[in-house]
Amino acid sequence: MARVKNGAVTKARHKKVLKEAKGYFGSKHRLYKSAKEQLMHSGQYAFRDRKQKKRDFRKLWITRINAACRQNDISYSRFIEGLTKAGVEVNRKMLSEIAINDPKTFSELVKVAKDGKAGKVAKATEVIGNEVTIGEKKVAKAEKKETVKKEEKKVEKKEAIDYSKMTVAELKEVASKKKINVTGMKKAEIIEALEK
Repeated sequence: MARVKNGAVTKARHKKVLKEAKGYFGSKHRLYKSAKEQLMHSGQYAFRDRKQKKRDFRKLWITRINAACRQNDISYSRFIEGLTKAGVEVNRKMLSEIAINDPKTFSELVKVAKDGKAGKVAKATEVIGNEVTIGEKKVAKAEKKETVKKEEKKVEKKEAIDYSKMTVAELKEVASKKKINVTGMKKAEIIEALEK
């Protein structure tokens, strides 16, 4: 019986680990044993910090909102309480963006929060994306719908260009979505039918 060596498999495994450890300090990117150990630790840190990153960003947003609130003579907690009572549902990320990029809108939100805290505001505040509608000042929704329609048309045009690269099965799926009967047709005929 022939002798079986596993050197190639071992070498491949070692190369894989060392490739992942590329750029590590000292022997951690050169020696297999220390590289493997460091990769295990790195994986644990990455797993932990994927969760930690969300907390860190929330802290940052709250700090930015608080700074903007203090400029408008209100504390962060009173501001959030007022917005909640006024029925404004804007997340902290968007609030921090508004605070940085549009201080006038943020000061209007502060007024809404103060009125909400005092119980003066009926729940008439609306949020669309990162645009906030306060009271009678309403953002035209038609503009947003038009941009969505334009994007859909662009996507359709791109699909028309890509028909030649698609397989017959994919073309048949597209045809069934467009309610075009392509039974017994060849690829070129299907493309012609779809482009009409």
